[in-house]
Amino acid sequence: MNKITLLTASVAALALVSCKNSEFEGYTTAENGLNYKFYNHDEAGVKPKEGDGVAFSFIIKQYSKDSVLVDSKNITGDGSGVFKYRLPKSSFAGSIEDGLAMMSKGDSASFIINADSFFLKTQRAKELPAHIKPGDHLLVIVKVKDIKNAQELEAEQKQQQAEREKQMMEMQAAEAPAWEKYLAENKITTKPTASGLIYIELKKGSGPRPAATDQVVVHYTGTMLNGEKFDSSVDKGQPATFGLNQVIPGWTEGLQLMQKGGKAKLVIPSALGWGAQGFQGIPPFAPVTFTVELIDVLGPQATVEPGK
Repeated sequence: MNKITLLTASVAALALVSCKNSEFEGYTTAENGLNYKFYNHDEAGVKPKEGDGVAFSFIIKQYSKDSVLVDSKNITGDGSGVFKYRLPKSSFAGSIEDGLAMMSKGDSASFIINADSFFLKTQRAKELPAHIKPGDHLLVIVKVKDIKNAQELEAEQKQQQAEREKQMMEMQAAEAPAWEKYLAENKITTKPTASGLIYIELKKGSGPRPAATDQVVVHYTGTMLNGEKFDSSVDKGQPATFGLNQVIPGWTEGLQLMQKGGKAKLVIPSALGWGAQGFQGIPPFAPVTFTVELIDVLGPQATVEPGK
């Protein structure tokens, strides 16, 4: 027997020692206790190590009831079902992490794991969910879409960061031209305040002006410079109540220039709005406009002392 044949025989013998028939029909039990079954498997393919990036889709079921607990399609923002993360250290012997470490790109498999350990160790829950009993098992169906080693992952992240920074710089550079175009097209000649806010009075009020810490009741409609509406209390049929110290700076400043019963238009640069972060559909470095009617000034928000 030559050395290559001897080595092959030794590996095969080791595999027989390391794996055994499972108590679950059709599955094999690995040395670490993981019960597994491959549907597609590239034994020679590259397997992920701790710290590598793994992109995979999965479904987790309660084994005894065959009921779906989690489908990755429902937790990924783009609906693709592809979940990406760095493979961590195994949370327990026979974990999902151990299963992923056995897989190559393109592999699909199912694993039966201990439900107690998954929720208490992998998920770090304080207690088991009500529908899970001690000793229950989970069926985890996995398909690996891609594997990137730590160096590839780092290079990809640097590239993505560079692209984000470039995009942010382009958005920031586009704000001033968009602002000037809006003012010209709408024939707005009102000079901005020192902060950059443009305040245009539409109807003069006769009541008190709110202070920066006051609560106010308002009706408002917010639009992008292109006229696209993004929020409106008028459309909701209910005025909004909030403290002027709880809103964007453009509102805090602009509402203090108003009197109760008044109505105004606020043209707000991004520095007084949502800035470089943007907010719920409002892009970074996006100026916005608000038409605001000040219905009431409620004064400072009441505070309740502890114990009262």
